Amino acid sequence: MKSVRTEYLRPAAAEDVPALLALRAEAEGWLRTKGTDQWSDPETGERAISKWRASIDEGRAWVVIGRRDQVLATVSRGPVDRDFWKDADRPELALYLYKLIVARDASGRQLGTRLVDWMSRLAALEGRTWVRIDTWRTNVGLHAYYERLGFQHVRTEAPPHRRSGWLAQRRAGELALPDNLLPVGAHEGGRAGTAKLEDVPHQRAGGDADGDLASDNNTSHHETD
Repeated sequence: MKSVRTEYLRPAAAEDVPALLALRAEAEGWLRTKGTDQWSDPETGERAISKWRASIDEGRAWVVIGRRDQVLATVSRGPVDRDFWKDADRPELALYLYKLIVARDASGRQLGTRLVDWMSRLAALEGRTWVRIDTWRTNVGLHAYYERLGFQHVRTEAPPHRRSGWLAQRRAGELALPDNLLPVGAHEGGRAGTAKLEDVPHQRAGGDADGDLASDNNTSHHETD
């Protein structure tokens, strides 16, 4: 008999910070084994963590919780990064995905793909056209991962003060795993509640790409499944 999945998605909270920092530290070590220089700059890492805490406080970060109430993965949304996306890109038409990290012991559950699908649903709910990402320019394995999920490379920007800049986008509403959506909410009787996307904090497309959100001027990391 097939086991029932119990992972569910909820907004990140202050008490999740230690677990999220542990996810980041684990990802740093894993990246080093893959021969990439992503996150190799300690100063960049400290700045990223500070802004990550702010994104949690502002309700822009989410976590996937497992059956033992442990944090298995995380993803954040953020404002358009003006180092990369220009007026001609119509930044208000996109949701910008950042900080997708999956715990190594949760690999094989397709949590990364399911989180991207969830953000795609959220983008469609908001009336946006695209889900957009920027990733480390030298992480070609990650570029291939996102292309397998349906992202199309837009271009690569290389401002001298940034190491990220490989830009890609996927149509809002597109789903890689439509039959395996992440439910949203808390456990109810030991199982995750029904996904209610309309109950998730969101905003309408139009005007500035992300309202009054401050720019998250750091390299985004996206972890594979």
